[in-house]
Amino acid sequence: MTRREAVIRALKHEETEHIPFHLEFTAQEEEKVLQGTSKEDFFKKHGGYLHYFQYWGYPTEHEDRPGYFTDDFGVTWNRSGVDKDIGVVDDPVISEPDISLYPTPYLNEKRIREECERLLATKEDKFCFAGIGFSMFERLWSYVGIEDALIYMITDPDFVHELLDKILDFNLKVIDIFNEYPFDGIYFGDDWGQQRGMIMGAPLWREFIKPRMEIMYRHAKKNGKFILQHSCGDIEEVFDDLIEIGLDCYQTVQPEIYDLKSIKEKYGEKLCFWGTISTQQALPNLSPSEIENIIADTAKIMGKGGGFIISPTHAIPQDVPLENVMKMIECFKKL
Repeated sequence: MTRREAVIRALKHEETEHIPFHLEFTAQEEEKVLQGTSKEDFFKKHGGYLHYFQYWGYPTEHEDRPGYFTDDFGVTWNRSGVDKDIGVVDDPVISEPDISLYPTPYLNEKRIREECERLLATKEDKFCFAGIGFSMFERLWSYVGIEDALIYMITDPDFVHELLDKILDFNLKVIDIFNEYPFDGIYFGDDWGQQRGMIMGAPLWREFIKPRMEIMYRHAKKNGKFILQHSCGDIEEVFDDLIEIGLDCYQTVQPEIYDLKSIKEKYGEKLCFWGTISTQQALPNLSPSEIENIIADTAKIMGKGGGFIISPTHAIPQDVPLENVMKMIECFKKL
C-alpha cells in the first residue's frame, strides 16, 4: 500500500496497516533539526504521508526594512520578532469600514502554477494537495485588524459581508487553478478557535463564515477531491456544520482543548482527525519516554476504525528539544 492509498483509506474511515503521519517545522526548529542535512534528504529518510503547499500571498521582504514583508494582498507583516514564519500585521490596510478602501490583490498565477507543478513533480507516493491559507476570517482580520474585524461584525455587518465576498471571489480563482491539477485534495487554513470556544462565537461564524466556506468546499470538491480544514483552537460547536457542508478532515486536534475519546466517539465516523500530539505542552516539556507513551495511548484512541492522521498539532516550534522530535518520529514509524 502506498502512502497516498493509506491516507485515502484513513479519510474514508478504513483502518490501515500503519497510521499515516505528518511532520512540519517552523523555520527556526527546522534549522536545528536538520543539523546540516538537506531538507530533501531528511524527509526522504523520515517520511511523512502528506505532501502539500499553502498559498497565502507570497510575502516579499522589503529591501530597506529587514524583517518586514508585503504580500499579494497589500498587507505588511512584521517578522522581526519571535515569529519568523508568519509574523504580525504591521498596520491594517483598511482603516475604516469602507469597501472602497479594499486593495485589489495580485493573483500571481504564474507562481501558483509553478508551485503546483513542483509539488506534483516531487510527490513520490504521498497524498498530494494544495491549500489556501488565511482563507476567510484570517484574511478579513489581516485587512482590518482582529479587533475591528470582530467589532464590524456587530456594527457594520454589510461591510463585512462585502469584504468577505471579495475574499471569496479571489479564493475561487485560486481554486480554479488548483482544479486544473490532479491533486488528491484541497486544504483551507483559517483559525476560528481560541483555547475555549470560538473567537467570534458560533452564531457569527454561521452568519459570516459558514456560507462562504460551503461555496469554497463545493467548488473544491470537483473530481472527487477531499476537503481538509485547519483551525487552531476549540471549534467543536461547529463540527456538525462542517460535516454538513462537506468537510472530510479537520486539523488540528489539540489535546489541551479536546477530549480525544469524546470527539472520536461523536464524530469519528464522519470526520477524519489530523493532529493530536501537543506542540503547546507535550513536545516542549515532556521526556522522550513520556512522549512515547502519549503517542501510543493516542493511537489506540484515535486510530480505531481509521479516520486518523497523527502529527504534531502545529508546525513544531523552536522550543522543542531535538531528542523529543526524533523520539516522536521513531514512534510514528512504528504505528
